[in-house]
Amino acid sequence: MQNKSSKTTILLLTAGCFFTFFVFGFTDNLKGPTLPSMLAELNISYGTGGNIFFGEYLGFLIATLITGILADRFGLKSVILLAGVLLGVGVGGYSFFTSTILLSGSLFVLGLGLGALELGPNAIIVALHHERKGLYLNLMSVLHGLGSLVAPLFAGWLLSISVSWRVIYRWDILLIALFVLIFIFLRFPKAEEKVQLDFRHIPQIAFKGQLPWFYVAITFYVAAEIGLASWLVTFLQQIRSAPVALSNQSLSLFFAMMMLGRLIGGFFVHRIGYLRAILIMSIGALVCVIAGLFGPKELAFLLPVTGFFLSIIFPTITAAVSDTHTENGNTILGVLFTFAGLGGLIGPWLIAWGSDLFGLLFGLSIVILFIFILLVSVMILIKRISNGQKT
Repeated sequence: MQNKSSKTTILLLTAGCFFTFFVFGFTDNLKGPTLPSMLAELNISYGTGGNIFFGEYLGFLIATLITGILADRFGLKSVILLAGVLLGVGVGGYSFFTSTILLSGSLFVLGLGLGALELGPNAIIVALHHERKGLYLNLMSVLHGLGSLVAPLFAGWLLSISVSWRVIYRWDILLIALFVLIFIFLRFPKAEEKVQLDFRHIPQIAFKGQLPWFYVAITFYVAAEIGLASWLVTFLQQIRSAPVALSNQSLSLFFAMMMLGRLIGGFFVHRIGYLRAILIMSIGALVCVIAGLFGPKELAFLLPVTGFFLSIIFPTITAAVSDTHTENGNTILGVLFTFAGLGGLIGPWLIAWGSDLFGLLFGLSIVILFIFILLVSVMILIKRISNGQKT
């Protein structure tokens, strides 16, 4: 792809993907800081709030599988523009409806858009920068982290001056419209030959070799990250009695640490090995979550610091998979991101379920289990690949 592209085209597409990931991070992480206001306005429980979020990640899960195949057939530009339309409809509905069913339906549409958006820029970066994809995927994720950092600061500021959580989401529509306009006018390189893939062939293509263990790893990584990010503000306010502003700043710190980790990590993951880097950072994340939840109150700051250790895991898993599977690459990435969507679906829901039954501290401690399973799957991958089994 790069050989057929001018440097200007590559630069503009790379910048467009980076901005798209900023919008992705901003949109996806408005729900954490606005959750307490939404629960209070609708007078609903943690579990019901978790069920509303369930719609988003169900949509994400479905979209990543379908859009991977659509991208191989119709091209990545179509997938990205479709993502923008779905995001606009989903955000608009979520900011308007009052019924929990319609709110969940709106988040389902939003999830479809986010799922399509997860695939598109990642696949473009892999194609444009194949030799340095580990670096560029992590740098692009820095922009996701920046959007994720700005979202709670923006939301927290508006909530502090009594602006409705619904109005906050309506502002997001402007960002979505801007990224759609950018990609309408961006010129894509001439597409390679389209792949006419039969749905029945997906299992044999996407589940060969060690790919299933990568799917386990990304599922429980996303469950940990999204679960912690979704419930951190509520935990700090209700368990640690933190003020609204401080709790939202803590979520921003979580994403600032993710940005820092990806900015630094992008330059060393290839040198020390993708899987070894993931293993080291997962251990650090596990220590931070355990200490932040069960240590003295003063150690609660380690919960947002967990973001540093979680930072490189998603883009590095993506790089590891794309490094060894180039044929039907978009379809395989689509399946990978489908499992990521599954993690985003079960993470907040299990935390909500546990919180309703046994309290919020117990619910959030389920993140420890998620990270432990991630660790085990990476250790299995390292052992099998070091023994010469196919990746």
